[in-house]
Amino acid sequence: MQVFNLKTMKSYPYEERDKNVFYKDKQFKTRIIELPPDGKMPICEMASYVIFYVIKGTTEVKVNQEKTILKEGQCLIVEPATLSMKTQDGVKMMGIQIMKT
Repeated sequence: MQVFNLKTMKSYPYEERDKNVFYKDKQFKTRIIELPPDGKMPICEMASYVIFYVIKGTTEVKVNQEKTILKEGQCLIVEPATLSMKTQDGVKMMGIQIMKT
């Protein structure tokens, strides 16, 4: 068993995103995603299911062509898709990728 404090966990910029993975298994991996004010996550073609949980802030997530706003405490679950994200005021979230079997 491992306990993680997501609110105090350090995050790295998108270019070093592999350092943000704090748990990895054959079937899934979990990471911290933090974007600064006016930050963006480029378009990603995800072959896995993805769960986003917003720890702090808000973000606009685009799944294929559909947009939604995620706020603190909200969770989004998506099947494999094309994803992108942007934030006006900054956001810190947890992302879980679950391999499609």
